[in-house]
Amino acid sequence: MPPLEARGYRPLKMTFDDQLKALVFFHLEEHVSAQHLLQVLEEDEFAREHIAPEEGIKKSSFAEAVNSRGLEQLLYVYQNLQTNAVSVLPKGHADLGDLVGIEGSLVDACLSMHWADYRKGSKKAKVHLGFDLNRGIPRKVFLSNGNGAERPFVSMILSPRQTGVTDRGYQAHDRFDQRQEEGKHFVSRIKASTKKTPLKTNEIDPDSDIFYDAIVLLGTPGVNRPQKPVRVVGYSVNNIKYWVATSRHDLTAEQIALIYKLRWDIEIFFGWWKRHLRVYHLIARSEHGLMVQILAGLITYLLLAIYCREQHNEKVSIKRVRELRIRIQNEARIANSRMTCPNPELYFKNHQISNCYAST
Repeated sequence: MPPLEARGYRPLKMTFDDQLKALVFFHLEEHVSAQHLLQVLEEDEFAREHIAPEEGIKKSSFAEAVNSRGLEQLLYVYQNLQTNAVSVLPKGHADLGDLVGIEGSLVDACLSMHWADYRKGSKKAKVHLGFDLNRGIPRKVFLSNGNGAERPFVSMILSPRQTGVTDRGYQAHDRFDQRQEEGKHFVSRIKASTKKTPLKTNEIDPDSDIFYDAIVLLGTPGVNRPQKPVRVVGYSVNNIKYWVATSRHDLTAEQIALIYKLRWDIEIFFGWWKRHLRVYHLIARSEHGLMVQILAGLITYLLLAIYCREQHNEKVSIKRVRELRIRIQNEARIANSRMTCPNPELYFKNHQISNCYAST
C-alpha cells in the first residue's frame, strides 16, 4: 500500500490505520455524525483502547485527516478487498456472464458544499456505482457533483465482455453503438414509445411472458437512429410491459428478462447500505472527504460480505451485523473484566456485576 506520510515536520495525529479503523467503526456502529463518532472514541472504553489513536483525536485533526488524506490508501484497500471477496463469494448465474448493475444515488449535501451543484437551492452529490450482480458486491465507484449526466459513467464502469444492466435513464442510442465498438455488452430498459424498425424477428414461446423478440434499428432516421442494430426483448410482468435493448444474442429472451430483473439487487444494496451503515450521514464537506467516506462504507460492506460468507455461509444481513456488534461488546467486557475481576467467566455467567466490582 502507498505509505501515508505527514506533509510537514510534525508527525501524523492520525495514521492511516487509525483513520481506517475509525471510519469502519463509524459505519459498523451506525454513528450519525462525526461529532457522535469522536465522542464515542473519547468516552467509550473499547473504542478509546482499540479504535482511537493512542493519544486520542481532536475534531480539527480528524477533519483534516478525512478531508485531505487517505484517499489513495483507501482505494488500494478497496480494490484488494474486492479481489478477496471475488475469491470467497460464489458466482451466481454464471451462465449469464459477468453482470454489472449500474446506478446513481444522490447524497444530500450541506449548502456550504459549493462543489455539489444539483439544482438551484438544492445541494446534492451523486455516487455512480457498478455492482457485481453475480456476487452481490460493489465494484467501480465514481463521485460527481450531482448535476452531470449519468450515461458517460457506464463506459468508465464497464470492462470489455462485461454486461452493463441499466434502467431507462441510461437509454442513449449513440452510447449503444459505443459500447458495441468497445466490446462491452448491455441490457438496458428502453421507453415503450421508442421507435423500433425490425430487421429480423426471433421465434417466441407462446407459453412464456415474452411477447416480442427481434433485431431492430432504434430511433428515427436522421434524428436519433444508431448505426448498429440491437436486439429488443419485450415481456410482461403483472400486466406491466418491459422493453429491453441488448447486445446479447447468445441468450434466450427469458434469460434477458432475468438479467434485467437482477438489476433490482443494486437498488436493494443502496437501500440497505444507506439505512444500516449510515453511509450518507456526512462527516466531511469536501469532495475528497465525501469520497473517503463512500469508500470506507464500501470497504465496510465488503468486510461484512466476506465475514458472513466465511463464518455463516450467508449473504450480508442486519441480523449478522447486530450479532457482530454484540460479539464485539461482549469481548470488550470480558477483556475489561480480566483487569477488575479474578473470575470473569463466573462473573458473566451469574451477572453479579456489583458484587464482582465490590470484591475487587
